[in-house]
Amino acid sequence: MLKIIIENLNHKEIISHESNRKVIELIHENYIDWMHACGKKGRCTTCKMIITEGIGNLSPLTEREEIFRKNDRLKPNERLTCQAELKSGTLRIRVAEANKFPHMEYSG
Repeated sequence: MLKIIIENLNHKEIISHESNRKVIELIHENYIDWMHACGKKGRCTTCKMIITEGIGNLSPLTEREEIFRKNDRLKPNERLTCQAELKSGTLRIRVAEANKFPHMEYSG
């Protein structure tokens, strides 16, 4: 069983029994709005997640993420939800302040 916990969305939990799925797919399948301006193609950083726990449960950085990391657009604890696949275990994340939607209520 895989689990994603979105801490600043009132600790919303997403459970999946399928591994190797992109994080954004799991989020959207659970009817949670998550920004992705480039259409999930890894061309921007609007879908980035801040990882507070479980970074080792994700697939390795993609080429696109490596480029953003080298250009200081992704910190070591940040990944793109459209590129990162959840491989195992639990992932605790936060929505980045710059990528919050105005129509949603976020918790602390």
